[in-house]
Order: sequence, then C-alpha cells, then structure tokens
Amino acid sequence: MNIEQLYRDFNVPYATEGHRHCRPGWVQTPCPFCIGNPGMHLGYNTENERFVCWRCGGHWPEEAISRLLNIGKAEASKLLYQYGTLARKAPESKRKIRVKQFRLPDNITALQKNHKDYLIKRDFEPSKLEKDWHIEGTGVSALLDKINYKHRIIIPFFWGSKLVSFDSRDITGKAMNKYQACPAERELIEHKRILYGRQDKWTNVGICVEGPTDVWRIGVNSFATSGIKYTGAQLRVISKTFTRVPVLYDDDPQAIVQANKLVADLKFRGVDAFRVDIKGDPGAMSQEEADYLVKQLI
Repeated sequence: MNIEQLYRDFNVPYATEGHRHCRPGWVQTPCPFCIGNPGMHLGYNTENERFVCWRCGGHWPEEAISRLLNIGKAEASKLLYQYGTLARKAPESKRKIRVKQFRLPDNITALQKNHKDYLIKRDFEPSKLEKDWHIEGTGVSALLDKINYKHRIIIPFFWGSKLVSFDSRDITGKAMNKYQACPAERELIEHKRILYGRQDKWTNVGICVEGPTDVWRIGVNSFATSGIKYTGAQLRVISKTFTRVPVLYDDDPQAIVQANKLVADLKFRGVDAFRVDIKGDPGAMSQEEADYLVKQLI
C-alpha cells in the first residue's frame, strides 16, 4: 500500500527511514490509540502491511486508518483498497447506483410572485438570486419519480460548472420536508459528496454553513454541507480546497456538536478551522449583519 501518499493526501504527519524513531521498512506516525504522548509510536510495515504501535501493540489496518483520519471503518476500508492494500477487501459500496437519467422536475418556471414574496419576506433579493444562483420555481404540480415538488424553489447544484443535482425549498411552511433533494438514483454526483456554492469564486478561505439559504446570505465566500451531518467525501473536498475555514452552523446544541467535530476533523488535516458563534442561523441574519461578519472572517 502507498501509505506515504495516503498520509500526504490527508495531512497526516509521518517519518520514514532516517528518523530516530523509524527502522528500515517502516513508516511511523503519532499513535491515535495511545493515551498521553502519542510520539511517533505507530508504525506501518511496508512489507506485510501491518500497523504496530511500540507502546500499545498491533492494530487492524481499518482501525488504524479510521482513528488516524477520524472516519468510519467502512470508509477506512475503502481507502485501504483505493491506496493499494488487499489485506482486507473493501466492502461493497452501499451507495445507490444511478440508474435513471438526471433531470429536474417537470413544470419548472421562472420565479413567480409567491416565490418572490417568500424570498423578500426573508430579506433576499429574488432577481439577484436568480442571476447568481440560477434558482427557479414550481407551482401546484412538479413531478419527478412520483415526488411532487410543488410550491418550491428549485436549487441547482453545479460541480465543475456542470449541473449534477438539485435541492428544493418549500415556500408554504406546510410541507413535511422543508427541503426535498433530487432522488439519489438520478444524481450525476451525490449532493452529499460535494459542496453547495460558487466554486468559481472560492479562495483559500471558505466559510462553512449548513444549507443553500445560508450560502445566499453569506455570499460567494461560503459553501454548504447540505446539513450538519457532513460526509467523509465532503471533508476531503473541504481540506483540499481551503486552508482556512470558519464554521458557521446554527446555534442549536446538535449543530454546535457537529460544528466542533468538523473543526477538529479539519484541524487534524492541517486546516485552520474554528467555530463562529452566532444567534439563530446565518440565513436569518440581515444582509448588513452578514456582510459585516464576512469582512471580519475573510
């Protein structure tokens, strides 16, 4: 397995032959299993693909990578397979296979008065959102795979300038699901494997928020993880794209827990990440408040 490439890709510190704690044929890294000083105790044997800590003993590859990268064992197994080890075959992917052609719901139109009224009530400028984010609207019927996206704002997801998925926001306040995403089997790329935002405007600093309306408020310097439960794929995209990430999730307890977890995961990968405390959610801020906050963070 190309362990050095994996460590470089995920910003894991390591040492090779020549370091005082590293013997020939081994690659050393701080041990995530050790209590106290982790040192450079966890070694990877390049010949037999074993992980052994000089202090706490041997560990299965899945366990070691899971702890080092702070990811689940299933994802760790896939990475081991991806980087060249067959010690334990990666489990079959549970991701849904796209079996249908990607398309948007039918009967989509330009924003109508009810959509615009909803946005104006939330202190957004409908024409600006149409221009910058290419949003559209639906009426009493907008079907896709027997799902009715009625009375919603359709939010397209672009990745690499290509339309790959979409989300939608109810404007009535009566729908069971405020957000209704594209059916997984139709997505060109799963929306939880990418970030919502303007890739063409991103710099090394990216403000992380939960959803599209938060991005609309904070602006092109932000991106959304489509909920507080981010994925390993999103974590990798964030750490490879940005060097500094203020995390601006809502102020409810679970969101704070997830924000702290994301900050820790990003710091582990060498990203200058930190949580920003606000009242409520970013999308509910006034535009003046949001603009001022962005100036402080960028």
